Amino acid sequence: MDERVLDWLRKVDEASKWTTSVCTGSLVLGAAGLLDGKRATSHWLYVDRLAEFGAEPVRERVIEDGKTITAAGVASGIDMALYLVDREAGPEVAQAIQLAIEYDPAPPHDSGSPAKAPDEIVELVTQVAAAEDEWLGSRS
Repeated sequence: MDERVLDWLRKVDEASKWTTSVCTGSLVLGAAGLLDGKRATSHWLYVDRLAEFGAEPVRERVIEDGKTITAAGVASGIDMALYLVDREAGPEVAQAIQLAIEYDPAPPHDSGSPAKAPDEIVELVTQVAAAEDEWLGSRS
């Protein structure tokens, strides 16, 4: 990991009202030491790796711990954004944004998490990802 990026994150975190991440961005926050002792989430293939950075991995879409908010996969980033808008500007503004972007998910299959997807699909995605990512390939 680029130490300049990690130093920048640490510096920005000192003055930020919120420090947030989406998907595997939480691993970068963890590498910067910003998740030590905090509950955090990440993409389901990587969430357990958060423990390597002193975080408590949580398999939920959005986690707030202090001023840090982490979102699981990319799609949950929209959930996190609306959550944060709700916190900062209120539910009416969050609802207005949700309507304006027509965020009303209705995927054709209910397989958006490993808990819901068929086992063979979870295994397929895990194998394909591990073949392309040496970090996943080294999972124990």
